[in-house]
Amino acid sequence: MALLTVQNLKQHFPVRGGVLMRAVAACKAVDGVSFELGTGETLGLVGESGCGKTTLGKAVVRLLKPTDGKIVFDGQDITHASMGELRPMRRHVQMIFQDPAESLNPRHTVRDILMEPFIVQKIGTSAERVKWVAELLDKVGLSASAADKFPFEFSGGQRQRIGIARAIALKPKLIVCDEPVSALDVSVQSQVLNLLLDLQREMGLSYLFIAHGLSVVKHMSDRVAVMYLGKIMELAPAEELYRNPRHAYTKALLDAIPVPDPARRRERHLLQGDVPSPINPPPGCAFGHRMKHPNWEQSVSMDLSLKEISPGHWVQACPCCME
Repeated sequence: MALLTVQNLKQHFPVRGGVLMRAVAACKAVDGVSFELGTGETLGLVGESGCGKTTLGKAVVRLLKPTDGKIVFDGQDITHASMGELRPMRRHVQMIFQDPAESLNPRHTVRDILMEPFIVQKIGTSAERVKWVAELLDKVGLSASAADKFPFEFSGGQRQRIGIARAIALKPKLIVCDEPVSALDVSVQSQVLNLLLDLQREMGLSYLFIAHGLSVVKHMSDRVAVMYLGKIMELAPAEELYRNPRHAYTKALLDAIPVPDPARRRERHLLQGDVPSPINPPPGCAFGHRMKHPNWEQSVSMDLSLKEISPGHWVQACPCCME
């Protein structure tokens, strides 16, 4: 049984206008996403800015209440669970945020930040919590003296280590990593990624790993889902996706990965046009509409749900984006 199952998830935000500020439209940030995540597995989620990746991650951990669809975690339907019903689940589902400077309370010491999960869940005594904080800091590569300092006294990479320590404090089963290295220096990114891999092996964690770049995702993921305008375009094992991309959008993202060889030449699939508005998305294939593909009109009346074209390789098959 999968640890996490997401079925046809939708997250729409009302767009209000007029004198009475009534809902006049909806921003379809996530529009019918389905996937499964197994125990100890990492699913990479990639796409351009604004495609709905972070919104999907927040919906999965129930920081947002889904508009429609279903979220099943560890056999329990949490789609419409109340705050009281969600509290026990919070021990098993955590999130690492993109910017550690914003996600850590600047008025609290590191000890207070790392103690808070135990206090909220009413776990342990004061002495035990102090001991656990020291163990968490050691686990993420920080000294015990860091407990008495404030977040602003650390570098970006160190602050993200504190965020990771907070996420693993309650020994969760699933962690949603929302671009955990995009705000860090390149020299620090690999250290944090390797830390996440070490913790996964040690604790049996499952990751939903959200990122912009396919190069980072390749290093981390067992499977990769490519997202565009609130929908998944392609989902496949990582090696299969990089070796044999089938959707035109996936190929364009792969072409954007820098090659550290100025003499190397390769064919590039350059993206044209602008991303359509999620408030008023075009009918049919949104990517084909963006590229002004001559076969776009054929996609308007087609079923654009994901199709399995080979074992474990799913793609939105349409005349615009498939060769």
